[in-house]
Amino acid sequence: MAKLLIAYYSRSGNTERMAELIEEGARIEGVEVARNSVGDVKADDLLDYDAVILGSPTYYGSMAAEVKKLLDESVRFHGKLEGKVGGAFTSSANIGGGNETTIMDILKALLIHGMIIRGDSSGDHYGPVSINAPDSRAEAQCRRYGKRIAELTRRLS
Repeated sequence: MAKLLIAYYSRSGNTERMAELIEEGARIEGVEVARNSVGDVKADDLLDYDAVILGSPTYYGSMAAEVKKLLDESVRFHGKLEGKVGGAFTSSANIGGGNETTIMDILKALLIHGMIIRGDSSGDHYGPVSINAPDSRAEAQCRRYGKRIAELTRRLS
């Protein structure tokens, strides 16, 4: 069975709620899902999964230091995440708060690892975003994202 890790950092609970919604969508595809706070994930844990989705609030147009720390520690596994599926999601305080730059920063690190990123031509193109707490639009995007990432992971595993 394909295994998916959703690791996130959340202070207000908004990013954590997004992680829960992504998990709901992923479970529809019948993959094994682990959802953990990024502080409970070690870099070598990433090796145990077929897919990794990272979530972070947007701080000054980029990811939280806790998420960056995990990515920095993952450097010692360079090349060992090749071919795994990757993804990202974020929440921010306002529309122009840096959501896309945050997601792109996370995705760039995953791409450097050689991971496969699935875009979306009709939804949040790079990954789900939420302004403050997820509204009905963001909730639907998170579920859709989880399902699409899990579907791709299952096909590739």
